[in-house]
Order: sequence, then structure tokens, then C-alpha cells
Amino acid sequence: MKLGVNIDHVATLRQARGTVYPDPLDAAILCGRAGAHGITAHLREDRRHIQDDDIFRLKELQPLPLNLEMANVESIIEIALNVKPAEVCLVPEKRQELTTEGGLDVVAHFDAIQPTVQCLSEAGIEVSLFVDADEMTIAACKDTGAPVIELHTGTYCDAEPNDRAVHMEQLIRSADYAHSLGLKVNAGHGINLENLGGILCIPHLDTLNIGHSIICRAVFQGIEGAVKEMLVGMQEYEG
Repeated sequence: MKLGVNIDHVATLRQARGTVYPDPLDAAILCGRAGAHGITAHLREDRRHIQDDDIFRLKELQPLPLNLEMANVESIIEIALNVKPAEVCLVPEKRQELTTEGGLDVVAHFDAIQPTVQCLSEAGIEVSLFVDADEMTIAACKDTGAPVIELHTGTYCDAEPNDRAVHMEQLIRSADYAHSLGLKVNAGHGINLENLGGILCIPHLDTLNIGHSIICRAVFQGIEGAVKEMLVGMQEYEG
């Protein structure tokens, strides 16, 4: 199982003062040195953290594959087609949210999502859809032609410990179903060292995309230390 590090909140810290530092590119390079397998960045419509120039520099000036998280909107699609990251993960996006609050409703928005999947795929970009653990949604993902899903783990990670079992059952069932359809399965949102053990129960995972908790740990451990710490925790995964 691979680790993709989301470096959005390095940019959040930069934007808080309008400085040129800390630079997400520097963070990405250090993540690579620590053993991360990929870099994730979310170019939001409101540009609250990652900026357009960050995406171009992350693609060109650091060695790890770039996973561009983005909403299904024309202006961001155009940037993705220009940058050509290794992967695009389509996510829902609302201006008022603090962070992504749930998965894409692929069933309701199939007619809007499917052409974007086709367009990005034809450009040589691997497309992932960020979705809740729901079999009907996953079946719709398959029908769009997207080869990858990313399971939204936030509901499990944010639940009270006594309530987590039902959410984990849904995640396990959904990962099994996606795998049976031939989809690659990633997971992300809300994962930290405390809840990582539960996440390791989900079968068939290719990549965990983790951001906020790693950047928070980096305040105390340094970013290389925080990445290495997470990689050590992931070593117990049996697939």
C-alpha cells in the first residue's frame, strides 16, 4: 500500500500571511525524501490554499506522481488538461465547507461526471472518483469509465469509537465490491495515527491519501519525520 501526502495545508499556512513561504513544493520534495509515493494537492475554486502556479510547479519540479484533487468545473478541468498530472481525483466542493464533507453523488450527477472522466482519460490522466462507501455509487463509478475510486473514510474516522464498527463494515463491503468490478481502491480523509489501525482493516487498498494529520505532526516532528511515522504505521497492512 502506498502513501500519497496531501500538502494543501502547507499552502494554508502560507496564505494566512500572504508570504511566499512555506512553499508546498519544498514540502513535496521533503515528503519524497521521506519515502512518500505521491503528492496530492486540491486546487479549489476559491484558491483558499493551493494556487494555480503551485500545481504547475508540483508537476514539473518534484519527482513524485501528482494527484490533483478538483471539482468538476470547466476552468479547473482546463488547468488539469494543461498540467497533465498523473492522476485527477474528482471531489465535491462547497465554498462554505472547511474541508470536503462527503463523496461525489455519482448517480445524481452521472451525466456531468462521465464526459469529464472520458476527457481526462483520453488525455492520459488516471481518473479517481472520491465517493462514500455505497455500492450503488460504486457501480455508477464503474459505468463512468473511471478506473479508480477513493473511499471517503471521514465518516469512520470522525465517529465515536463505539460507532465505528458499522462504518467499517460499509468500507470493507464497498472495497470488496469495487475490487470485484476491477476498480483500483484508494482511501482518504480524516486518517491519523490514532485511527490508522482501523483503516488497515479495509481490503484491496492501493493508496492512502493523508494530509492534515501529517502536516499537523510535522509541527513537532518535521515533515520528513511525520511521513516516516505514518509509513511505519502502514507497514502492518496485509491487503
